[in-house]
Amino acid sequence: MRKRGGPQFFPILVTIIVVVMVIAGLISIGRAIFNNQQSATEAESSSDAGRQALLDSSEGSSIKMIARGPIVSDENHRSYEIYISPEKRSMNIYRGYLESISQGKTYANNVNAYEQFAHALDKANYMKGSAPTDKEKDDVRGICATGYVYEYFVLKDDKTVKRLWSSTCEGSRGSLQASSAQVNNLFREQIPAYKDLNPFRQTGMGSLRL
Repeated sequence: MRKRGGPQFFPILVTIIVVVMVIAGLISIGRAIFNNQQSATEAESSSDAGRQALLDSSEGSSIKMIARGPIVSDENHRSYEIYISPEKRSMNIYRGYLESISQGKTYANNVNAYEQFAHALDKANYMKGSAPTDKEKDDVRGICATGYVYEYFVLKDDKTVKRLWSSTCEGSRGSLQASSAQVNNLFREQIPAYKDLNPFRQTGMGSLRL
């Protein structure tokens, strides 16, 4: 007598395999949704912390921007920093990659002026964006070698609360999701001597090259 167990078992086996695949697919989809929600929550939390620190005008609050020029020889490399706090405003020009100060200017500031500046940055979406969790993607060394890189900070007691960056190179847009030209203009208008201090003023690259 011929056994019928084999043919009868085959559809059951196929059903089991299909069920397992469906369950595995649902688990993968669930994990993907959870990870996306978690990433969105973390980004929102980071943005909230940065914005909160930006609008804080209490003692120890400060905001700064660093601009780095093209990657050239150490002798010809230039960068600058604009630093704003409720007590002072300053701009320092650095020569070389060891950042020796070649020029600088400091001005007094006050809480009212600082609040106006901070709220102007906020309306320009200064803290819009989130730093990548992958440190390699947040590393600006070597980025935009022929152009300009800008780093934007909100600090408390000189410790970074949040940092974003952008560049003038199309392939390296950075983590800042605001208009870098608008943000940069707000920073430079805080320094009356900016035009004289600007180390990139003779490059002929326009207002983006701050």
